[in-house]
Amino acid sequence: MLTIAPPDASVGELAYRRIRADIIFGRLAPGQKLKLEVLREGYGASVSTLRELLNRLASEGLIAAEGQKGFMVSPVSATNLREIAAMRLLLEGHALAQSFEAGDMEWEGRVVAAHHKLAQMERRMLEQDRADAELWKRYDWEFHHALISACGSQVLLETHAAIYDKYLRYQMVAVIFRGQIAAEEHQILLDSALKRDQERAAAVLGTHVNACVEHTLGLSKLG
Repeated sequence: MLTIAPPDASVGELAYRRIRADIIFGRLAPGQKLKLEVLREGYGASVSTLRELLNRLASEGLIAAEGQKGFMVSPVSATNLREIAAMRLLLEGHALAQSFEAGDMEWEGRVVAAHHKLAQMERRMLEQDRADAELWKRYDWEFHHALISACGSQVLLETHAAIYDKYLRYQMVAVIFRGQIAAEEHQILLDSALKRDQERAAAVLGTHVNACVEHTLGLSKLG
């Protein structure tokens, strides 16, 4: 998931994080051609560095390499969204169960703190204050990550984070907010975590993700 670059990050690393964030949050649109000279001016990195970064992002599935034609932001589709959502559920559901079993008081504290920030932001969203969609989705990520943070597998957490970013890109392209229903689902996930109710949490997570997929497809023009 997106993180703030350390103060000593290189120009290349800063450019990578900025381009990646711009793809995920829709500032670089699906299917948009990525011209190296234009990127050089916008991100302050050399053409050779940018070519390396774009290949790196292509390996993550966020950019498509077009052979001799250059690069483009990976397109979106209904099929791809459903595949990404299914993978998110598979990974997050497993991690959730492991985290519920291993979670301690420190884990509970992380979950409660993350939910508090998300709930406050959702309250603002419900009042039609939607000026900071990126912060809202960051808090959403932090809550879901906190829920699975005690799963005991760094590989699982990293794989889930990569899938979550691809899922998030669809939400940002369509600017999805399901309102009170989503907020209530987050509350149930919090309650389930504190009670270690794996069965209820898994059911709500499935509803949470699948309903978002259908909502996204209903509001967008994905093929």
